[in-house]
Amino acid sequence: MIKPTPGLVALLTALGALAASGCSRPSAVDAAAYDLVIQGGRVIDPASGRDGIFDVAVAGGKIARVAPSIDASRAARVVDARDLLVTPGFVDAHTHDFFGTEGSHLANGPDAAWPDAYAPRSCTTTVVDAGSSGHTSFPVFERQTIARSKTRVLAFVNIVGVGMRGGAFEQDLGDMDPRATADLILAHPGEIVGVKVAHYDGGAWDPVLRGVEAARLSGTRVMIDFGEHDPPLSLEHLLIDVLRPGDIFTHVYADAPGRTPILDAEGKLRPFVTAARERGILFDLGHGNGSFSFDQATGALAQGFAPDTISTDIHASSFNGAMQDLPAVMSKLGRLGMSLPDLIQRVTTAPAALVGHPELGRLAEGADADIAILQPMPGRFGFIDTADRRIDGTTRLECEVTVRAGKVLWDRDGRTKAPWSRP
Repeated sequence: MIKPTPGLVALLTALGALAASGCSRPSAVDAAAYDLVIQGGRVIDPASGRDGIFDVAVAGGKIARVAPSIDASRAARVVDARDLLVTPGFVDAHTHDFFGTEGSHLANGPDAAWPDAYAPRSCTTTVVDAGSSGHTSFPVFERQTIARSKTRVLAFVNIVGVGMRGGAFEQDLGDMDPRATADLILAHPGEIVGVKVAHYDGGAWDPVLRGVEAARLSGTRVMIDFGEHDPPLSLEHLLIDVLRPGDIFTHVYADAPGRTPILDAEGKLRPFVTAARERGILFDLGHGNGSFSFDQATGALAQGFAPDTISTDIHASSFNGAMQDLPAVMSKLGRLGMSLPDLIQRVTTAPAALVGHPELGRLAEGADADIAILQPMPGRFGFIDTADRRIDGTTRLECEVTVRAGKVLWDRDGRTKAPWSRP
């Protein structure tokens, strides 16, 4: 198993006390009816350290009990999870969810994805929009998407006030206001988790510096999509001198024009990348439609440099491209050598900690019943990077059931339904 990185360890330290609450123990609810009991699955819950065969009971939208055996005789629904994986609902820390028709690109535009159309079928119960809206457009995003989604939606807000409208909108330094961005974050502590900086192609450091300042003023973190600057800006300076411990560098395995990859021309991990991790900078996958190279991923993993969090960077083109969905990305990384417990940790407790919501991504008694049930499918599969190169594999994770706050939002094979027989 890959050892957690120093930055991730620092973020996860606060989870220790909460993890203890997930320990199996007798409960008064045993005598009462459960809404749902999931029986006999392999439970992998990084927060509690569980990895074994357990039952999981749900009542009133909460995890009621996790134990080796739970009496399900009075349960409203029972799921036979033998040969399946049972994990906390996934937390996707880099998505684009501001779908609409009145804006452009990813800000109230057609290139974004509607959370309830993709998250439940990918075992994802929490998505974190990565800067699609900014301080002027967030109110629309809140009304239009956050308030209407069954999926839990959190957000990084863009340092650009209008958000990711593309083109000249994202080059406008006059629309990058740290104070207004911070004030918005402070006014929405339950929904906004930090600041996003992306897509600026000029040679100035202003967008990054203003994003870091907005994060400092709001007591949050910044996520950086860095590159394509003319003239080029130094990745080493960004990681070593500008970002702070707990800040996030996304698209870690990208190898695109104008971006400095984390591996040099000889395939060696750049020393300053390792130094940045040691000082607490976090590295997010952010697969997307142009940010995942097999060369970078295999080389980095071979040198022990796994992503701190696995995320999709989902939007219309990546959803229909090489990325597909979160279980597909996990399957791809599994094919490249990451263990199943490592994969689960990086889509549950790790992103929950990264965005400052350690109560998520866990199967703890009393926590929201956000649960994923997956099937490891054997077969012949192809996995593609964003340069259209393929590798073959023999196992793919498929989402069977997604439960969000006790409600079944996805059930591919009707496992939570009563069997039908002809009268």
